[in-house]
Amino acid sequence: MHVPPRILIVDDNETNRCLLTARLGAESYETVEAENGERALAVVREVAPDVVLLDVMMPKIDGFEVCRRLRGDTTLGFVPIIMVTARTDSKDVVTGLNAGADEYLTKPIDHAALVARVRSMLRIKELHDRVEAQAVELAAWNRMLEQRVAEQVVQIERVSRLKRFLSPQIAELILSSSTYEPLASHRSQVVIVFGDLRGFTAFAEIAEPEEVMAVMREYHAALGALVHEFEGTLERFLGDGIMVIFGDPIPCPDPCERAVQMAVAMRNRLSELSKKWRRERHELGFGVGIAYGYATLGAIGFEGRSEYSAIGTVVNLAARLCAEARDGQILVDSKVHEALDGRATAEPVGELTLKGLRRAIAAYNVLEMT
Repeated sequence: MHVPPRILIVDDNETNRCLLTARLGAESYETVEAENGERALAVVREVAPDVVLLDVMMPKIDGFEVCRRLRGDTTLGFVPIIMVTARTDSKDVVTGLNAGADEYLTKPIDHAALVARVRSMLRIKELHDRVEAQAVELAAWNRMLEQRVAEQVVQIERVSRLKRFLSPQIAELILSSSTYEPLASHRSQVVIVFGDLRGFTAFAEIAEPEEVMAVMREYHAALGALVHEFEGTLERFLGDGIMVIFGDPIPCPDPCERAVQMAVAMRNRLSELSKKWRRERHELGFGVGIAYGYATLGAIGFEGRSEYSAIGTVVNLAARLCAEARDGQILVDSKVHEALDGRATAEPVGELTLKGLRRAIAAYNVLEMT
């Protein structure tokens, strides 16, 4: 709406136009005049009035027809129309209202009533414009919301696809970082967990390929779910082997405890699966090795294919402890044992001489978390 409000006065009588202009000007309204219906239709498009005072009895095009044309023009915004006429018959009033008029004033005009009607129509116009503006704003917000939802759906789909091949932590880092800095080569203190099946080679040698694949699916599903539950980073599945990293790329407050808790949960879950497998005449067990220390971590590979991994003595140590572990054992090095600080019941298994390591390693078998 204009400031001050703009009133279009349509009347073929110049004296009437002057009287209305003077009265409305005294109320600080801006007025525009049109001497006939044809001119009124043109002026409405030119000046976009806030209210139209429309005489009925005019040559060529009367006020009723002007009103109908204005209401039928979908390119025009809402403009309140007050019919002003000397015709007082109720049929004329009905005709004017049916044509689209909002108010009806009879001549001679009561100027107090005129001002009151104009103010009333301006209030309606203001409310209409406000609602229309809010509708436009709401439509814009809806479009923005739809765009954000669409973007989030795409993001979720990308994350879901990546999580099929990468750990959730790595997938999130790849999608959230444009520079891939979190995946750059760096040195960090981590806990490495290795686990694999006992008796798998012998089982795979005599079992049908379909049986092997069925066991692998159950095995991977069980362990993969626990890796996610304890928020470890799944470095890889390698046949019946699994490698999990705690403490990188997402730091965690107590990586040793979390790693051992996961290993105990894996042992319990694999114990249940082993009972099922034995009923199917598959003799399979599960052993785990865990070590704590510094490693070099980052994306390893080439331009066409790379994966997030860890390299260092701690990785080798965890792998060798896993190789030494018998079915049901969770072998940890002394650093992991010290970090647990009595939160796990563990028995010493002595000094182990492990392949590829020059000195003997003190190892402990975790019996349970306390």
